[in-house]
Amino acid sequence: MNATRQTPPRQSASPERDAPQGPAARKRLRSYRAAPFASVAAAAIAGSLVTGAVMTSGFARPAISADTFRQLDLFGEVFEQVHANYVESPDDGELIDGAINGMMSELDPHSSYLSSEDYTRMQEQTRGSFAGLGIQVVMDTEGDDAGYVKVVAPIDETPASRAGIQTNDLIVEIDGEDVKPLNLDESIALLKGEKGTSVSIKVLRERDQEPFPLTLVRDIVRVEAVVSRMEDDFGYIRVRTFSERAGAELKKSIRELEKEVVGGPKGYVLDLRSNPGGLLDQAVSIADVFLEGGEIVSTRGRHPKDTLREMGRRGDLTKGKPVVVLINGGSASASEIVAGALQDRNRALLLGTKSFGKGSVQTVIPLRNGLQGALRLTTARYYTPSGRSIQAQGIMPDVIMPVIYPGQERPSTRPSESDLPGALDVPEDAEAEEVAPAEIASSEEAAEADPDAKDEDDPNGGVDAIECGYEEDGETFRDCQLERAIEILSDATAYRAMLADAGALRTQ
Repeated sequence: MNATRQTPPRQSASPERDAPQGPAARKRLRSYRAAPFASVAAAAIAGSLVTGAVMTSGFARPAISADTFRQLDLFGEVFEQVHANYVESPDDGELIDGAINGMMSELDPHSSYLSSEDYTRMQEQTRGSFAGLGIQVVMDTEGDDAGYVKVVAPIDETPASRAGIQTNDLIVEIDGEDVKPLNLDESIALLKGEKGTSVSIKVLRERDQEPFPLTLVRDIVRVEAVVSRMEDDFGYIRVRTFSERAGAELKKSIRELEKEVVGGPKGYVLDLRSNPGGLLDQAVSIADVFLEGGEIVSTRGRHPKDTLREMGRRGDLTKGKPVVVLINGGSASASEIVAGALQDRNRALLLGTKSFGKGSVQTVIPLRNGLQGALRLTTARYYTPSGRSIQAQGIMPDVIMPVIYPGQERPSTRPSESDLPGALDVPEDAEAEEVAPAEIASSEEAAEADPDAKDEDDPNGGVDAIECGYEEDGETFRDCQLERAIEILSDATAYRAMLADAGALRTQ
């Protein structure tokens, strides 16, 4: 329990700390308090309107009521009291950031305030390029490597790969600064920098030896959004991220695969598993590759005039060849737009497990041209071509195929959109409730007593999981979902029948 202390009434002794007495004095204080905060509020609102008008002309100009300005005056008074009377001198910038973050957290899980640093990082992610060394890194929290920057893999044709950086190398020092006290984001910030600048690091490769020094010159690193290869007679395409070049890279991959074998691939597997999404326009671009025009997705905002329909162009780049799309619980947002469009248009079979269920669109609104960060604001919901919203619902694949890997007793599960606090469109009776351990135990006992009983909350619809083993090397897990997709594509008659059955079920 928090300790509080009542302050007894006393006569004013300090004109700087105590509230002025008398109507005239109180009026002067209100004017003093309201003026700067009203100016700040007006400037922020005006900036948002200008930026909104540039980014999306459909944004409505907000009407600010007198009551709202009274609330802003209240905020100003609270801020002044904290600034003047808190037990320690607070950082005003942190107070303002906290107030903004608090306001955004009252909306939904995907609306947030981005600091200028966060905004810069977000731009790098959407561009798919940045100035740095070109390494994918993690930081272990346990074991002998904990606290150091561990290299997952160097990216080809980058300063890191040219310098001979290898998987599992540890970066223990950056420009003379020990990495151990830093978190991963702080370490990455030190590794990045302007193109052409140098950075000195110490690398530990053999754990029983001393680290060796390296000096690398930063360069522009481009992260591939799409990777592809042939799997038997079929083209396999994995979309890693929906960054600015995703659509162009997908088209390039298909053209290259079409040239790789005589007559091109007999069909395609589009892998969207564990892809959290990205740019809306790139989702439209990727779905359009497989479609002959028509609607791909519609977005509906707060006002009827904000409804937009994204239409494809005529011309299926894959020439109508069969397609299987792989999804799972990590397929979200832009991934679900692509999967939903191809499913609704009966253009592809979806295989895997239920998707995440993020059916909202966020608009990034720079503040003061990005110098003061940006707002990431939910401005619309999106709908598949048949008019269904997947917000907090997800997309159920046509072929449900949960998998279990060695060491697992049951399929991996992860939170979905409906599990997030404040998520939109979650029915009240579907909101998660805390389950007592006794209830968990009793449900497990019931499952053991009746193995065929189906769990109504099972996202896999009661379908039994497939056990996947290792590849021949004894280390790499088999991709049973990909194997099943290739098996389906290999029988053209069975594929067409499954596609027709899936379409008929959706129209019932």
